[in-house]
Parts: sequence; structure tokens; C-alpha cells
Amino acid sequence: MLQQTLAKYAVAERINVPSPEVEHATKRAIIDWFAALLPGGAIAPATSLVMALADDVGHGDAVLYPSGVRATARTAALVNGTASHTVEFDDIFRDAMYHPGAPVIAAALAAAQSVGASGDALLRAVIIGYEISTRIAVALKPAHYKYWHTTGTVGTFGAAVAAATVFELDETQIGHALATSATFAAGLQQAFRSDAMSKPLHAGRAAEGGLLAAMLAQQGVTGAADMLDGERGMGRAMSQDCDWSAAVADLGTRYNITAMTFKNHGCCGHTFAAIDGALIIRERDGISGEDIDHIEVETYQTALDVTGNATPTTEFEAKFSLPYVVSSAFVHGSVRLDAFSHERLRNPDVRRLMQTFELRVSPELDAQFPQQRAARVIVHTRDGRRLEFLQPTRKGDPDLPLTDAELSDKFRELADPVIGSARAERLLDTLWALDGIETTCDLAPDSAHAAEPVSV
Repeated sequence: MLQQTLAKYAVAERINVPSPEVEHATKRAIIDWFAALLPGGAIAPATSLVMALADDVGHGDAVLYPSGVRATARTAALVNGTASHTVEFDDIFRDAMYHPGAPVIAAALAAAQSVGASGDALLRAVIIGYEISTRIAVALKPAHYKYWHTTGTVGTFGAAVAAATVFELDETQIGHALATSATFAAGLQQAFRSDAMSKPLHAGRAAEGGLLAAMLAQQGVTGAADMLDGERGMGRAMSQDCDWSAAVADLGTRYNITAMTFKNHGCCGHTFAAIDGALIIRERDGISGEDIDHIEVETYQTALDVTGNATPTTEFEAKFSLPYVVSSAFVHGSVRLDAFSHERLRNPDVRRLMQTFELRVSPELDAQFPQQRAARVIVHTRDGRRLEFLQPTRKGDPDLPLTDAELSDKFRELADPVIGSARAERLLDTLWALDGIETTCDLAPDSAHAAEPVSV
């Protein structure tokens, strides 16, 4: 009865008035999503998708960003979901190694624009999409993450229930949408173990698949009632010893959307604690890259499995290279979008530091994962000093969150070069007041005044 329990919650939550804390957290999630979406929409693979799906572009009620061009809801969900996962600045649910915003908000917004739903309806859809999908992700971990990209798999469920909420489907229909989502869910981890554009496509396909599942349920398409927890269901096929009780734990009383990680660096989240530690040492001890002889980093096993690439050659590989991003932090003082420019990828000071790295697993820090993502950075200077810092969590995690002001600054930094500062500020103001807008179609940018896309 798992799917039915989740569907029953979705219907009840739809008419529930969110608390001020939950509503504010949801606005933060949507602002953070737009911050990642706008630069991602100006580059491949999102731009390639628009060309490949030309027949679905130029008509419909949903919006592609940053251009403002109209498209069908499914195409908008696919393109915007992909775009928001491209520059590696989208949110994280730490306890499940899952990026809910890219699939959930992309699907919810496309659905909302397709029917002219209000900002308040969008907020409720996003809340429900986050709450159900983050709990499914927790139930499937950690075995699921060995081969599967949670954002591509579990994101489909979040997208489905978010879209179903906008469409005001009943409990039975939502159960069928979840069932169809289970058979649509995909996304293999190999996609981000090498240079490829497939990883952001996982988020886009999850958004599109979930939206389609809701649309099909609305038209009477049915699915098996035990697609999640059946003998041949998702839990058995894509995890081990799956604890489905976690999928309903505190549902409706504790809201995971209030405990999101908003990225402070433009790369894989498994590198963040080490970057934070490097930046603290850099400022605390007044050193730069040229002062360093060699660097040691101790962290948890998954961080090294995913980001241990010592010789990245492309922008994508560099975003998943702990030696590169930490070296860049020491040399340049930040790891934002410009950290992956052609010039910085080949910076000789960064490349020299990368060759000095020693990476190792700390049993202590590994035991804390995934609830805590820590790293110890040890720097040996050329004049013989040993400088050390243990970063117990990541800047942007729930226990060290970005403030509203810092989140707004992140939005401006990423949005201004793409759509211009004036338009970015207007959009930011609208998003902070999202509960008061009558139709999400008001979130459509004025494409005639869009700035030229920048290389990011």
C-alpha cells in the first residue's frame, strides 16, 4: 500500500496551508533553481535539446529559459530540467545524495504554466514533490547510489507528484502516476565518471517522465499498485534491503524541504568540504598557491570514488576532480563558474598543485557519511609549515546554511550575465513574493530584451 499512502498524503497536503517556515524554504528552493537554470539554459546540452525538439518549440504555454520562448509542457520540463542540472549549482538533499530541484521544479513549473496555475499552487506542488521524492531516495540508499543516479531515478517520482498536484489529480490517479514513474526511472552513474553530457539529461528526463506520468494518469492510464515495493519492483531491482518505512516516516509533520543544501561552489558537492577548508586556510594563514609545497586531503570514500580524478582535461571532468577544485581554490580564492574557463583549466599554478596531492579516506569521516560531509585539508608550505583545517560540514548545508542575502547574491551572480541585472532583479523580487502572483506565466522573461548568452 506504499504508493497509496504516498498518494493519500499528496492529496491532503495539496489543501494544507504551509507553515511560514515551509513556504519560505520552498521559495528559497525555487530561487536557487532559477539561479542554476539561467546559465545552464544558455549552453549545451539544453541548447542542443531546443534544436533537436524544434517541432515542439514556438508553441505551447510553458516557457524555456533564459530565452522566454514558448514550448510544450513536456519539452519545457525536459529542457529546463536539463539546464538546471548543467552548471552544477543546483540543490542537494544531503541524506540521500539527491538533487530534487532540477526534476521537481522543472516539472511543476511546466505543468503550472500549461494550465495558468498560481504561484501558490506552484509552491504546494514543489513541497509535495520534494517531500515524497526525498523520502523515496532515503529508502533506496545507500545501495541504489552504487550504480544509479538518484536525481534521474527518484526525481521522476518527485516530478510526477508535483505535476499531479498542479493538475489536481485524485488519490487513485496519483497512485497510477507513481507506478508509471517507477517504470520510467533511469540514470546510470557511469554518465558522470567520464566526460559526457548525459548527467544533466538525467534530470531533464526525470522531469519530463514524471510530467508525462501525471498526464497519462489524468487520461486513465493505470500502473501496478506495487511498483515500488513489489517482488519485482524498484526496491528489489535497484537497491538492497530497501527500508520502505523511511518513505513515509514523519510524512506531513517533518518537511525535508527545510533541510536542503544550496551549493556555494560550482562543482560536485562531494568536493565542497575540502574547498571550504582550503579557502579557510588560505584566508586564515594568508597563503596562496605559490606558497604551497604539497597538499593532503582526508575525506569519505564516496568523495574519492566520484571526484578522485587527478588528471581532468575538460570542464566536466574538472567539476568532478577534487585535486583540481581545491587547487583552484588556493590559487584563485573561489570555485565559481569562471573556475572552469579554458584559461583556468590550463593554469600552470593550478596544474602544479594538482601534482602534489595525496588523497586518502579517513575512517572517522567516512563513518559520518552521508549525514555529514566532512574533509580535513593539510597544507605543507615551501617554508616548512604544516597548516591543517577540519571542515566538519559544507557551507550551504542545513547546519551551515546560506543566508537569504547570500542566496540572493548567488542568484544575481549567476543570472546577471545571462539576462541582465535589471531583469534578474525583477525576477528575484517576483520569486520572493511567489505566493502572491496570480499566474506562473508571469515568470516568463521578456526574450526581446534578453542579454546575449555568455560562455559559462
